[in-house]
Amino acid sequence: MTRERRSDLAFGIILILIGGWFLAAKFNLVPGLNELINIQLQWPLIVIGVGVFLLFLGLLIRAPGLAVPACIVGGIGGLLYWVNATGEWGSWFYIWTLIPGFVGVGVLLSTILGGEGRRGYREGLRLILISAILFVIFWMIFNGSSIFYKYWPILIILLGLWFIVQTFFRKK
Repeated sequence: MTRERRSDLAFGIILILIGGWFLAAKFNLVPGLNELINIQLQWPLIVIGVGVFLLFLGLLIRAPGLAVPACIVGGIGGLLYWVNATGEWGSWFYIWTLIPGFVGVGVLLSTILGGEGRRGYREGLRLILISAILFVIFWMIFNGSSIFYKYWPILIILLGLWFIVQTFFRKK
């Protein structure tokens, strides 16, 4: 089967599943389905669903590169779900820093599915590490943590040490 036929088949199956879900919800074919997911309150699940759709589409058409946008969209949907559930809309000052980590997870997943080698693992883990460091820094700044204000020069020293160590272990 050609790549185009596989993608058409995958897209058709996904549309049938989505249509069946909405049909069952509209005509109350499955008791309690409408209460299970209240779209007015849990709208971020649609964004998460788009991410899952992209991942399944990538698996079905054998395009592991779709794991990257799938993780970005699904991760942002997860953030939106958390913010909507907690009402912490001001947390966007620092949670945006998790998005490069979603890219890193996507790169790792793409490498696992596509078998690109060790470079994909290294790049994915690097993005996750950068995202985690940025998250901690921005979280400490915007939550008014006094620890950050006292010890932020240590972060600069650690960053300098990381660059020095990296120069000695980098391949030529």
